[in-house]
Amino acid sequence: MHVFTSITANYLPKAAALAHSVKRVHPEAVFHVVLSDDMPACSPHITEAFDSIINIRDLPIDELPRFIFRHRLVELCTAVKGTAFQYIADRFGAERVYYFDPDIIVAGRLDGLERALDSGSVLLTPHSIEPETDPIAVLDNEHCCLRHGVYNLGFLAVRMSANGRKFVDWWADRLRNYCYDEVENGLFTDQRWMDLAPALFDDITILREPQYNVSTWNLTHRRATGEVPYGIEINGRPLCFYHFSGFDSGAQLMMLDRYGSHSPVLYEFRDWYIAQCEHFGQSTIGKIPCIYGRYASGLKISDAHRKDYRRRDDLMRYFTNPFDDVEPVQSYRHWYQTHVEGARPVAEPVPAAVESAAQNGDGLRKLFREHAPEPVLRVARSAKSALRRLSGPA
Repeated sequence: MHVFTSITANYLPKAAALAHSVKRVHPEAVFHVVLSDDMPACSPHITEAFDSIINIRDLPIDELPRFIFRHRLVELCTAVKGTAFQYIADRFGAERVYYFDPDIIVAGRLDGLERALDSGSVLLTPHSIEPETDPIAVLDNEHCCLRHGVYNLGFLAVRMSANGRKFVDWWADRLRNYCYDEVENGLFTDQRWMDLAPALFDDITILREPQYNVSTWNLTHRRATGEVPYGIEINGRPLCFYHFSGFDSGAQLMMLDRYGSHSPVLYEFRDWYIAQCEHFGQSTIGKIPCIYGRYASGLKISDAHRKDYRRRDDLMRYFTNPFDDVEPVQSYRHWYQTHVEGARPVAEPVPAAVESAAQNGDGLRKLFREHAPEPVLRVARSAKSALRRLSGPA
């Protein structure tokens, strides 16, 4: 069993918490970290559950600087997932590969998933497995699925059968080229593509058991009981894995308050998770900025810089390493500042007479009479006369 997650350096504490939870229930599992960043110096206890650290530079991705620059950091960590499945299968001879988001805790053995992979090649977990009835929950959960994807890609398991590998190769290709957070264009990183998978591929198994991928978006139909951290049950079944999605933004707690108040144990679980992350260096390592968030000069790369670059094949061909701004005149950053930021129209100053006249109706009418051409004045007088006739006595 090979398990991996995909992160930047600031997510190392969460990845460590995940890895230790996996090793607790499956000591035989091989745990990989795919790191789209440089590895910082950190205590050995943080990395002791990692069997390998695969840097993005190790992955077989063509024109890597261009690929990295096109993606915002969350997009980047999802864009490499398909290629990581391929790499782990090829490099380590892995027959079964599991992916978990770093903000997941595996609380129980994966035996049920292993059995599901005996007959299926791909395992997917829907965000929701029962219809919502409350109008607010429909918007929060079902409508959100329509925008962001039916299946939550915080989890994915693949058996590398012929069908499984065909699926992975398709998904990896899509992620290398279209892994963007552009909901308005029908894309949400890696998730929206998976909506197509059951139609395109055989051997897709959709897991509808409530103990898998439990999170705030499906708590309307799932009750948690038991003891923290490894004695929790969901609707009477042992919890397999829990997803703390939205933790750093505060959304996780907000949605837990909205949908999880019936399960006090989940608040205890949250407190335990905070302590685990802190044990693995959240307050220090969690603040490390990703090296791919800045140009070589140290200037921050804005989202607008990335979006314009990825939309233009000519820019990607010409600026083969868009991070390099050591010689500014020849850099993408300089091009952007000159041809995009410098080309934005600047509002013309408003003449003082016009500004003053605009502040009162009489002045504006006087300005119109003095400067409008005679044909326009005739039309205006005719319209004014017609309005007077219409508003007169019947």
